[in-house]
Amino acid sequence: MTYELIVIGTSLGGLSALKTLLGALPQNFSAALAIVQHRHRESDQGLGNFLQQFTVLPVHEVEDKERIQPGHVYLAPADYHLLVEYGYFSLSVDEPVSYARPSIDVLLESAADSYSERVIGVILTGANQDGVCGLATLKARGGVTIVQDPDTAESPVLPRAAIAAVPVDAVLTLGQIAPRLMHLCAAGG
Repeated sequence: MTYELIVIGTSLGGLSALKTLLGALPQNFSAALAIVQHRHRESDQGLGNFLQQFTVLPVHEVEDKERIQPGHVYLAPADYHLLVEYGYFSLSVDEPVSYARPSIDVLLESAADSYSERVIGVILTGANQDGVCGLATLKARGGVTIVQDPDTAESPVLPRAAIAAVPVDAVLTLGQIAPRLMHLCAAGG
């Protein structure tokens, strides 16, 4: 099994978590990464520039119908849902889900529908439950599910909710997540 896509959801505390996670991934990392970080709808593209300082992988905000390339980090733009279709992304301005647009659930559910067992879902620190339903869908479709250890999360609400609702494959400290992703992608499962 080859994992082609890693979908990551986070809200409160996410910037420092993403900095740590992305900073630990090597330049030859084989899978694409798509990230929903809850943020204000008026925020600019500063998130991509900020995260680029900490990773050797190219980071950019998604444009509608953008092709998915291995080893790239894709960010959901402010105030857009990020959807995965096989081989490319699309953007939507549908109603917020769990008061959020972009919604973690929307990203994870669309990735599960498009990539099934070739996707890894990661839930990091967060202050609400957006992402729990998406992670359950991803697990049901055969994807791998990883959740940050709530005791190591700046905001443990989302990781705790995910662990309570989904029989996740791994609960890891932030420092353990990147090595696990590298192992899964190198080993092909």
